[in-house]
Amino acid sequence: MANSQMTSGIVAGRLPADRISENFSDLHPAYEPHEAAVAADRCYFCYDAPCITACPTSIDIPLFIRQIQTGHPEAAARTIFEQNILGGMCARVCPTETLCEEACVRETAEGKPVEIGRLQRYATDTLMAKDSHPFTRAAPTGKTVAVVGAGPAGLSCAHRLAMLGHDVTIFEARPKAGGLNEFGIAAYKTPDGFAQAEVDWLMKIGGITVENGKALGRDIDLDALTSSFDAVFLSIGLGGVNALRAQGEDKAGVADAVDFIARLRQASDLTSVPVGRNVVVIGGGMTAVDAAVQSKLLGSENVTIAYRRSREEMGASKFEQDLAAQKGVKLMFNVMPVAVHGNGAAVEIELEYTTSEGGKLKGTGETLRLPADQVFKAIGQTLTGTPESLALEGGKIAVTGAGRTSLSGVWAGGDCASGGDDLTVTAVAEGRDAALDIHATLSV
Repeated sequence: MANSQMTSGIVAGRLPADRISENFSDLHPAYEPHEAAVAADRCYFCYDAPCITACPTSIDIPLFIRQIQTGHPEAAARTIFEQNILGGMCARVCPTETLCEEACVRETAEGKPVEIGRLQRYATDTLMAKDSHPFTRAAPTGKTVAVVGAGPAGLSCAHRLAMLGHDVTIFEARPKAGGLNEFGIAAYKTPDGFAQAEVDWLMKIGGITVENGKALGRDIDLDALTSSFDAVFLSIGLGGVNALRAQGEDKAGVADAVDFIARLRQASDLTSVPVGRNVVVIGGGMTAVDAAVQSKLLGSENVTIAYRRSREEMGASKFEQDLAAQKGVKLMFNVMPVAVHGNGAAVEIELEYTTSEGGKLKGTGETLRLPADQVFKAIGQTLTGTPESLALEGGKIAVTGAGRTSLSGVWAGGDCASGGDDLTVTAVAEGRDAALDIHATLSV
């Protein structure tokens, strides 16, 4: 990001502080109790609830909604946390519109699902506001487990292991725990420091120690971990960013979208975050939308998402696409970058129109140029820092069953592991399931 500030078009404070504060207010305001009761009343409490099947963590959704309906939100929260200890964050960031709410019978019948995500937030917020923790640790087992990475998968795994009586040490490369929940999600989805507050609340289970500034391959060695601990769980995420493969991508003003989002999330004053006048985001997933929308909220005049395939193939959900459009972001499809132009710093980006033939994407030869003093790359991340002894599959750590890797005593989950969607809720499920498998293994 430092290089990008060399361009005159990238400046901080494009909007006054009160306007930015308004722009970054809660995307989905919390329910008041009476609103939650009305929303819960819409649930049919299906005996074969398709919403449960659609939830990667298999939360008993009809049960927790019934508990809200009958005036017991704290019991509802416990139902949620039994399956998903990061249920508070997932209530805020889950693409419910393509998971539980898409499967909701109300959605099928009326086109308006029960607002499961907001009800989940109501329940979890109610319980988390209490100065307590819903679970207690089992008797100590004497077993120790190393968790590498304090993102959603690592935190979920660590909590379940601690609850089962094991002692857990989390090694985290960054100065703070939370992973993408802390560094990689749009600020308007998790305002008021919720990600860190959730980590602090989760740690109340006890039995978990976090060592920050410890990266695999740099500060800690997998062989040493397997020698010192009874089991190891890897949840290191994806640290690398794919290249644009476009001429001039090394110019000032071209930056990684994930770095921009992280900087924004860690800023104590959003007016201090510099942003371009004309921003182009390359990519079609949630990261692309988060970077584009936040650029607009910071005051960029023109923001464009340029995606190489069709709207239907875009990784971001229709809700996210519509949100971007509502915030003034222009969405372009079937275009790919071929060059970034400018004398040392980005001024324009050249895009080539694409077409798909037999499932293969290719350029048409026809191009256009857009003003761009800032270009964000949001075209996927890559695995870095893993030892050669670990088998890989599709560029990620190969796993079988509940996260077992090719190395005995080593499990993996979250974005770094093969299989599953790159979602917070999926990572939580993988961490939980790996913890149960680790516990079964250590209990033999």
